[in-house]
Order: sequence, then C-alpha cells, then structure tokens
Amino acid sequence: MLTRRSLLQLGGSGFGYLAFAALAHQQAAQARDPKRPLAPQASHFPAKAKRVIFLCMEGGPSHVDTLDYKPALAANDGEPAPGARGFRPARLMGSHFAFERRGASGLWISELFPELARHADKLCLLNGMHTDRPNHAQAYLQMHCGIFQFPRPSLGAWLLYGLGTDNENLPGFITINPPSRNGGAANYAASFLPAVYQGTRIQQRSGSETVSNLTNRRRSRDAQRVQLDFAQELNRASAAALGGSPEIEGLISSYELAFRMQGEMPSLLDLGNETAATRRLYGIEEQERGGNRFSGGFGSSGGTTSFGRQCLLARRLVEAGVRFVEVTSAGWDHHRNLDESLRTSCSAVDRPIAGLLTDLHQRDMLKDTLVLWGGEFGRSPYAQGDGRDHNAKGFSMWMAGGGVKAGVTHGKTDDFGYKAIEGRVHMHDWHATILHLLGLDHEQLTYRYAGREMRLTDVKGNVIKAIIA
Repeated sequence: MLTRRSLLQLGGSGFGYLAFAALAHQQAAQARDPKRPLAPQASHFPAKAKRVIFLCMEGGPSHVDTLDYKPALAANDGEPAPGARGFRPARLMGSHFAFERRGASGLWISELFPELARHADKLCLLNGMHTDRPNHAQAYLQMHCGIFQFPRPSLGAWLLYGLGTDNENLPGFITINPPSRNGGAANYAASFLPAVYQGTRIQQRSGSETVSNLTNRRRSRDAQRVQLDFAQELNRASAAALGGSPEIEGLISSYELAFRMQGEMPSLLDLGNETAATRRLYGIEEQERGGNRFSGGFGSSGGTTSFGRQCLLARRLVEAGVRFVEVTSAGWDHHRNLDESLRTSCSAVDRPIAGLLTDLHQRDMLKDTLVLWGGEFGRSPYAQGDGRDHNAKGFSMWMAGGGVKAGVTHGKTDDFGYKAIEGRVHMHDWHATILHLLGLDHEQLTYRYAGREMRLTDVKGNVIKAIIA
C-alpha cells in the first residue's frame, strides 16, 4: 500500500515530467533562426495545399439569393417570418433571382453568378455555415481571428507563423484593400505573435504609384544598405538595453524585408506585362489615360476591372511564393435596394473570380492553392424594406482547390434559409479545416501567451473531414 506522502511524491514527479515535456516541446516548436523568422517550417503532417487566396466579401452576402436555393421561401413569399427580429412583423421574401443546377455535379447556383457557375464542378459549397454574432464588427473579427472579444492573431498570421514563406523577399501574408471598419487592422494583425507575421496591406492606387513608392530613386542599393545597417545597429542596441523587445525585433525584421522587397515587389505589382488575353480573362478592361492605352497597376475603375486586378495580383503573389493573400470586395451589406445592389456586387466579382479559377487551373496551381470565398455572415429570409437583415445562424461560403472535394454541397439550412440544420460548420471548424489542409493541426499550432497556449480555434473547432478529398 502506498502512503499518502509517497503517492504525492510520485504524483508530483509525474506531473513535473509532463510539464517539462510540454515546455520542451513548445520551445522546440518555437525554435527559429532569429535572422530568418519567415523561413519555411515543417508542417505537422503532409499538406494538401501550399497557399491560400481568401476572397472576402465584406458585409455579408445573401446566401438565399446566390448559393442556397430555397423554393419553399419563394412559395411562402409575403407570409409572416418566424424568428424575425424587430418590433414590426417581418414578411418572408423569396429570391427574385432564378436558380439552376450547374455543371455535372448539379450544384444550385443563381443567375447572379453565371461565370462562376461554369466552375461548379470545382466548388465545395458550405451551406451550413454559422457564427456567433449578427453584428458586422464582431462577426468580421471572428471570421479573421477566431474570436472577437480580445485581440488575437489573424488566420493569415497563424499560417505564416506555422509554415513560413517560400519567398523571403516578399511578405508571407498580404491583404489587398482591407476595410478600415469592422476591426480595421486587427483583421490582419499578428497580435501577440511576433510582429513579422502580421499582414502587409496593399491599398489600391491608380497608375503605377504603388510601384514607384517601393523604390528609392535618391540612393543606390549599396548606399541604402549602409544606411540600413547603421539604423539596425542602433535598433539592436536599444533591444539589448531593454533586455529584449519583441516590438523592436519586429521593426528590425520589417526593415530588412522592406529592403529585400525592392528587388521583386515592383515587378509583381505592375500588371502591364500580362497579356491582353489574361487581362480579359480577369475582366480587366483597358482604359484611356493621357491619350495612351493603359492597363498597368491595379487601381479602381468600376465594373469588373478593379476586382479583376486584385484577383490577378493575388495569383501573381501566390505564384511568387506568398503564403496567404486576402482580396476584399466591400459593400455587401444590402439592407436596402437588394435587387439592384446585389446584382451590382455579384457582377463586379463574378468574372474576376472565374478568371482566377481558370488561371490557377491552367497553371496547374489550383490543386495546391486553397481558394476561399465568403463573408462574415449571411442575410435574413425575411424582408427589411426592399433588402435583407443580417443572419448569423445559417449562411453559405465555398472553397475550391487545395485538397477539398469538388462539385459537392456540404450542409444545409432550414426550408427558409434561416438556420443551419445539417452539416453545420462554425467559424472554428472552418479555421480548423483550413489549417488541416495546409498540414497543420489546429490543436498543436499554439503560442504561449498570458500563461496559456493560445491557438486560432481557442478551445473549440473540428476538422470537417467530409469535405476533404
């Protein structure tokens, strides 16, 4: 028989060993060359995808008008809506857009996406999505960072931390035209991760302004290197005097990356060397500018051109080795004038997205590039004037390439599209599945902060194995 004292001694030693093993594992996982924090890292298991392009529709696209066919909603048009918010009785509103089965797979896609519909057999529709809050700021942050209550690293930052980048002369995580609202920079921040893993924002410019701003015309590259070496020496001395400073180390890394970017980034941002056929594929129309035909840069010009340039740039960036690229289309918050506004929003992105999928497929990149599409939530099946309200209980997103099953629909909402009832996928599950496709176990991808092992999925999330090819 063990005495109480001997049991405590043995148990204490066992728990001590477990704690030591966990700390040793954590230190080994976070052991990186401080001079190469973005160097490629080994995944937890073989990955199906190498890179991600996230097509973010900021504002909440209406799933019942685009990807989630609800004949019962149309049949009950004008009837009182169950579960509607507000003081006045809301009425169900059937979609005003025709749905058809598309491709050999027969996926239901509405007339709003005629070009995307040609790629139905490449898509994995997630019609059972749901999230925690029907408010833009909280839902948008949760879609990017896992939770909205506290600052957390974004999905792109976690991926870059876990896998590094294939091109250390470029940022590993780039976000194009992110919104300033709904959390702003927090949606691409590194939070408690080292600052080098935060997203690099690229804002649209007209012409070649963005390209020229990356180069220093007053000093040669050698002269810049001398100047930078002096500044970095002062920065390292300051960090040492403070006994180590993550903020200063992040600054040092960002300066070095900015210096290296001058060699590759300008040519990547210049779309003028793309063929006319490629520009047409993405819906990029040439413009008259100063009497000359202009098709470089990626500024806004209306129609499909603006988003087409962003999608083409995203393809160029991931092809050059960038790990995660997010492209944002704003203005999907259709509380009013739904018919016209939704048609305009869909028309602006439909051809560019189809062009992106075609281009990736032709370059044999779609198989290991995970393409994501969706917004922070969906819209209500009931009318709000001539628009739709927010709906976090059920909505649609899609994935393509990168190891997901093609031509399938996973999950469903109720007959009116109000609530996910089968194949439910929470944002935590979505994140866990994305990480899994890139060879990362969401429970093992952790960073110790504030006395606990933090992760993107907090303490939740399940990989949706049913959609993995």
